[in-house]
Amino acid sequence: MTTLEILDRLQGDALKDGELRKKLLATRLEKDPLTVFCRLCRSLGYELYEMDLVSAGEDFYATMRRSTNGGGENSPKLEGEDDFYELLMASLEAAEKAE
Repeated sequence: MTTLEILDRLQGDALKDGELRKKLLATRLEKDPLTVFCRLCRSLGYELYEMDLVSAGEDFYATMRRSTNGGGENSPKLEGEDDFYELLMASLEAAEKAE
């Protein structure tokens, strides 16, 4: 299973399970949130490591840059598009506020 598939499954589970969502959102308050997040994910059966998450974001961002104006120096700067942890947290936070 790819990192994106893991995150998609995790997001789906967290949107259905309020307790899981709260645990995941609580990782934002930690001194090293990404490490705590990945450790929690592994304890829940999601095989996810920090470098997997960082690498997936960077790979996605690089692909986006290459697809924009040929990926040259004139490609627009895309902010936040490479941080899958923050994108997941934003999604979970929105679901938490909606309840």
